[in-house]
Amino acid sequence: MSHRSIHPDFAVAGQLQPDQIEAVAAAGFKTIICARPDNEEPGQPSFAAIAAAAERAGLKTAYIPISGSIGEGALIRMEQALKDLPKPMYGYCRSGARAGSLFSAAQRAMQ
Repeated sequence: MSHRSIHPDFAVAGQLQPDQIEAVAAAGFKTIICARPDNEEPGQPSFAAIAAAAERAGLKTAYIPISGSIGEGALIRMEQALKDLPKPMYGYCRSGARAGSLFSAAQRAMQ
């Protein structure tokens, strides 16, 4: 499991697997943000599978799928997640780029 910190409270990574959730928790993360739509690619684990593993590990989750540009609804949900869910957060999508863009857009909108 590799990730890249883009802010003290937020790191990004590519696709997360359910068997990697314990390592995310052990690394000190408190919330997982999924920016990847289900069924984007064959063999990709569903968000439900990730969320179930996260719950067993004591982590919170938020599903904010991005396909294309970041819409207002996704931005609002991310702002709410940043306000309400514990940090630090681990955001993922296929490569980490959408999760990072979502975080950055929400940070700008909240200023």
